[in-house]
Amino acid sequence: MMHDKRLFFLAHDEARRRALEAVRAAPEGWQVVVAPPSRNLDQNAKFHALCSEIARSGLEWAGKRRTAQEWKILLVSGHANATNAPVDFVPGLEGEFVNLRESTAAMSKRRAASLIEYVLAFCAEKGIETEKKEAFA
Repeated sequence: MMHDKRLFFLAHDEARRRALEAVRAAPEGWQVVVAPPSRNLDQNAKFHALCSEIARSGLEWAGKRRTAQEWKILLVSGHANATNAPVDFVPGLEGEFVNLRESTAAMSKRRAASLIEYVLAFCAEKGIETEKKEAFA
């Protein structure tokens, strides 16, 4: 009997063999997704710590200090634009403008590393000291 859901990390031949066997044994109508690894908890923690450091630095944007959550939105949007990812501004439900930005939770490990590198470069450019200078690849 198969489990309802199985996740395989294709790190070696045995993992690949087991994944193929699970595909062979899967009932009709089930689905298979092969994707790059998603961002990890260390990357998530690093990014949010950097957002908090920028907020604590007192740096102003558009004439006022911003919260860590506001810096998150600004940094993800800036990173998308800097890396030529789609950026889509649409009128919101109340006439405001909304950036339909990518989700950090859905980022690949590589994309999250790129975002962290972008934020570290931003901090260096603005003279904001960060605790650690490396990204998580």
